[in-house]
Amino acid sequence: MKLKKIDATGKPYRIFAEHLESQAIDQFVGAMQLDSVLKGALMPDAHSGYTLPIGAVVAVQGMVYPSFVGYDIGCGMCAMKTTFRPADIRTHAPAIFKRIYEQLPVGFAHRKTPSEWGDFKRLDHTPHLKKLMVNGGLKQLGTLGSGNHFVEVGEDESGAVWIVIHSGSRNIGHSVATHYLKAASPDGRPREGFFGLLTDSAAGEDYIRDMAYCLAFALENRRQIMHVVADAIASQVEGKLIVSSLINRTHNHAEKTGGLWIHRKGATHAEDGMPGVIPGNMRDGSFIVRGKGNPESLSSSSHGAGRVMGRKEAKRKIDLASFAADMRVRGITAKVDRHTLDEAPGAYKDIHEVMAMQADLVDVLHHIRPIINIKG
Repeated sequence: MKLKKIDATGKPYRIFAEHLESQAIDQFVGAMQLDSVLKGALMPDAHSGYTLPIGAVVAVQGMVYPSFVGYDIGCGMCAMKTTFRPADIRTHAPAIFKRIYEQLPVGFAHRKTPSEWGDFKRLDHTPHLKKLMVNGGLKQLGTLGSGNHFVEVGEDESGAVWIVIHSGSRNIGHSVATHYLKAASPDGRPREGFFGLLTDSAAGEDYIRDMAYCLAFALENRRQIMHVVADAIASQVEGKLIVSSLINRTHNHAEKTGGLWIHRKGATHAEDGMPGVIPGNMRDGSFIVRGKGNPESLSSSSHGAGRVMGRKEAKRKIDLASFAADMRVRGITAKVDRHTLDEAPGAYKDIHEVMAMQADLVDVLHHIRPIINIKG
């Protein structure tokens, strides 16, 4: 797909998606027309987002854009192999499912007491972020977000059981994003728009520090969720995590590479040889991949399947009974009700088609098919 308005700028870009709504195109064109944006790409799962499309990657000179990273700073995926046996997981799936929900706060719930985190004070951060952490930040660690965030226990083609987690920086990341969206905005209000911060300004440097902290916080959150889930499974069956197999990859961040700030908004870092995790939906599971470092995608890949329906539209159009039957026939133990209807497979693009569209971006190593799915 070629776009005349971007072609007129002479800037390199590549669109890997085949079908895009007009709003996503307009958002991408607007970003590419900024003087500070030098190169861009849209992943196969791209769709409209907050200022920048979900599934967009842009290379920026001398600026960071909080809206290009978004509210859930550091949101991403973790996957870890285990020694649990799939037959045991299936036999005890209802009990494991129940145990996970008992032990893991989900949605807007937090822990009653603060979690332990050794890097809480050691990592560099601003007084604003310190205040957020002191006022309940540690109670958010080891908790699962709502919406498309999930925990999945599944089996790959070799019979290995994996735990896959999609979650981010919780309210800490949202509060940090809001603070810097205000700082970047011309009227001091958090708003959509191409408002950035100079990287050598006080506000820009503070955002970079606090963003890095949120990335570490999000990783620690996923690690703690991983251990909660593993303990819940181990309370029912024999087995444990293979810690050396941890794969962690964020898809909402900005990082400096070759003098430019690469902003990824719902896009997975995929350098040559880099392991990654790309989720599909509640029914079709997740993929363990290896990046190819494609320069046309700015060494990135999709972060999932990408939505084809908004949440309200999905709840109007998707039939709950069909959703339930679809999950039941595949033997997946999951929360299937009106609250998760907007996460039904039909609300998303076909993940197999999305994976086919990014054959030049990643190699598929494993396809993990879900046995248990946990939603916030």
